[in-house]
Amino acid sequence: MVKVLDLGFQGAERVIAAFLLDSPEGPVLIETGPESTFPRLVEGLKAHGVAPEAVRHVFVTHIHLDHAGAAWRLAELGATVYVHPRGAPHLVDPSRLLASAERIYGAMLKPLWGELRGIPPERVRVLADGEVVDLGGLRVQAVETLGHASHHHAYRVEEALFAGDIAGVRIAPGPVLPPTPPPDIHLESWYASLDRLLALRPEVLYLTHFGAYRDVEAHLGALRQVLEDWAGWTLHRLREGLTPEAMVERFTAYWREGLARAGVDEAGMRLYELADPPFMNLQGLVRYWEKHHPEAL
Repeated sequence: MVKVLDLGFQGAERVIAAFLLDSPEGPVLIETGPESTFPRLVEGLKAHGVAPEAVRHVFVTHIHLDHAGAAWRLAELGATVYVHPRGAPHLVDPSRLLASAERIYGAMLKPLWGELRGIPPERVRVLADGEVVDLGGLRVQAVETLGHASHHHAYRVEEALFAGDIAGVRIAPGPVLPPTPPPDIHLESWYASLDRLLALRPEVLYLTHFGAYRDVEAHLGALRQVLEDWAGWTLHRLREGLTPEAMVERFTAYWREGLARAGVDEAGMRLYELADPPFMNLQGLVRYWEKHHPEAL
């Protein structure tokens, strides 16, 4: 049975989750959340009778701070952290990751995400695409799913798929939206990943942002449509030659209108903004067009 741990990011419920599973080799954690929510993670574990030092296996879908920022804390307590090959070096030496985050968040970096430290190499285990970790009968399979990040795995456990960000952000009862921050957004890879998820035919998607959804085919189809819509919108605005400031203003309005049409109220929009900030979505899509398809501009 999967236990969804709400990490209470920035004091809000239903923004960032971690997932606790039982195995014959002890408790297993998928995602850690940021270090800023580590006290809440410890509370969630203890509420299920799990001491944090009892967690020996931690799987992170990718190394963004909202998914893996607290991994070093669990590694300090003796856990092995499983990660995509391209993410592993940045868990060991997070200096480049920190520099990138500082450019985006500035003085808000620590209040939002907390502290980040390196993990000893012997505590990091790289997983290849398709590799299975057998924890006494609980089998966790890594599924490379690029497009949101160049270091992204989803994890398949029986009929469940822990999808990280590749299956989007959905805060019930709202719609699914794509998280498209810089620097790695690549739409062709993302569409291929969605096709791969559909082919796996999972019964349930567990989203880090936020929770479990069983309407898998409809969910993934809706996500693809929004990705296409946002990418097309961004391309048209780039062709119009808008200033970055004007584009952010226009995109934020477009983003809000889409959520309002789906029946999301102001409180719901605040949760989506915490999980999936619109200005970052725009930045990632602009970078995608400028880097991968400059001929289209």
